[in-house]
Amino acid sequence: MSGQAGIAKQSIIEAAIELFTTKGFKGTTIRDIAGRARLNSANISYYFQGKQGLLEACLVSFFEPYLSLLEKENKKVAWEDPEICFHRAIRKILVFQSDHHLLTRFVWREITIDSQISREIISSYLMKERYYFKELTSAVIGEHHSALPVSMIIIQLKGMLSTPFLNSHYISEVWGMHPKEPYFIEKYYESIIDWLQEALKVQKSDMHADRPPAPAIKTV
Repeated sequence: MSGQAGIAKQSIIEAAIELFTTKGFKGTTIRDIAGRARLNSANISYYFQGKQGLLEACLVSFFEPYLSLLEKENKKVAWEDPEICFHRAIRKILVFQSDHHLLTRFVWREITIDSQISREIISSYLMKERYYFKELTSAVIGEHHSALPVSMIIIQLKGMLSTPFLNSHYISEVWGMHPKEPYFIEKYYESIIDWLQEALKVQKSDMHADRPPAPAIKTV
C-alpha cells in the first residue's frame, strides 16, 4: 500500500472513531465520515467495503495493540518477577487507553450492546484477554490461594481498567479530571495496584514465609 493510501485509510479511521463516539454507529453516515476525513465517499467503499468494514477496522486498531501489550508481559514472566510484569501490563494498558481515549470509549461501549459484532469480539479478542490476565494472575499467586478467586479478581480489574474511559464525561464533569491526563493515569494506576495487592494477597494459612517487598516498578 502506498504512503498516500495509508494516510487516507488512517484519516478515515480517525474520522470514524470521532463520529462513532459522538453520534453512535447507526447515527453516523458514510457521507459524515467522508466529510470529516475530507475525502470522497468512494474511498470508504474502496478501502473498507462500507461502514461495517470500517467498524471492524476500528475495533482491530484497538484490540491488536491492546492484546499485544498483554502478550508481551506474559512472555516476560519466564525471566522476570510476575508481579512486576503484571503491574507493568496494567500501566501500559492505562497509557494506551489514555492515548486513544476516544477509540477506547467507543470500543468498550460497543461491547455492552448485544450485537453480532460484540459477540464476535467476545469470542475472539476478549477470550484472549481473559487468558492473558488469568496467566498473569496465576503466575503472581503461584501455588498459594489468593484473598479472592482468580475469576473475581479479573472481572473487577477489567471494570477498573475500562470505567474511566467508558464514563469519561462523568469523570470530567463531576470530578474535574480526564482519563487522557497523565496525572490522572498515574494516580489511578497507583490506586489499582494498591487494590490488586490486597486482592492477590496470599492467605496467611497458606503462607510458608513472609513475602519480600515487591521490587520497584521500572518506568515504561
